[in-house]
Amino acid sequence: MKKHNFSAGPCILPQEVIIKASEAVLDFNGQGLSLIEISHRSKDFVEVMDKARSLALELLDLQGKGYQALFLHGGASMEFLMVAYNLLEKKAGYLNTGTWSDKAIKEAKLFGEVIEVGSSKSENFNHIPKGYTIPTDLDYLHLTSNNTIFGTQIKKFPKTASPLVCDMSSDIFSRQLDFSQFDLIYAGAQKNMGPAGTTLVVIKEDILGKVSRKIPSMLNYKVHIEKESMFNTPAVFPIYVSMLTLEWLKNLGGITAIEEINEKKARLLYSEIDLNPLFNGYAKKEDRSLMNATFTLTEDKLKNVFDEMCREAGISGINGHRSVGGYRASMYNALPLESVGTLVDVMSELERKG
Repeated sequence: MKKHNFSAGPCILPQEVIIKASEAVLDFNGQGLSLIEISHRSKDFVEVMDKARSLALELLDLQGKGYQALFLHGGASMEFLMVAYNLLEKKAGYLNTGTWSDKAIKEAKLFGEVIEVGSSKSENFNHIPKGYTIPTDLDYLHLTSNNTIFGTQIKKFPKTASPLVCDMSSDIFSRQLDFSQFDLIYAGAQKNMGPAGTTLVVIKEDILGKVSRKIPSMLNYKVHIEKESMFNTPAVFPIYVSMLTLEWLKNLGGITAIEEINEKKARLLYSEIDLNPLFNGYAKKEDRSLMNATFTLTEDKLKNVFDEMCREAGISGINGHRSVGGYRASMYNALPLESVGTLVDVMSELERKG
């Protein structure tokens, strides 16, 4: 039976990408060797790395604009540390919109003063803060564009004279933005790009080299840029799959094309949540995420029935995070509209059963 994969991460991947990746594990480029056996310094893999980095900049429309794309280790959690290590000299601002913002703030406090310019913590992060004031003397302002746990997403980014840093782990490449407004973007691959094990960092080179502290080589963005993401052994398989996914997205028509599909999926599911009296949306409507829809049942007694109906329909990965409860349907780029339709049909059937 076909499974409808709504997992929040590791994410669903395009079927054609999975097939190509599985073939490469058996025999990469007809070499008689597996992708995961070959040297990362070999011509074949260097070409993969170069193409992955180039595709990332191309899809974000950042080629020739002073940016470098890197594939690094440690997930977004390592970037919480590396951003501050490389950029925080005196004071940084953070918008606190959820668990991952909280964790980023904790790491940054090891390196300097951290100002929370706004927070929705008092309402369990069910919205994006508005009307906050941004100090003028920040080394950088850090945002999290999409919050997987709570199902919120920043729709309009603030104007600031300070460098703008953004954790885009769960909505990278999902919607068209002016990506040149950001000085540093990072994203763990496993939410919308590939399997767990690598992290994309896109950085404007001219923001580096301004802190007085010495930075260990492994945590220094300048070192990784100089070595073209090959300072140490890269995560070969996740980078290859990310390259295939970026190729798939380009062939589909790029971010503009996938945004249209993502909006259709989100409209379909949120319409059902709003019209069906058995469900309540968690996030405030104006801040709802295109990637992660969070919702609860209005009657707890229906949980077992709904869960069984979902299992019978082949729906997987919709349990909500413990911080919110209920359900979370993650609608990443590779999730077909058909899968969202199946979930909506089950929700409608639950209402008909009463």
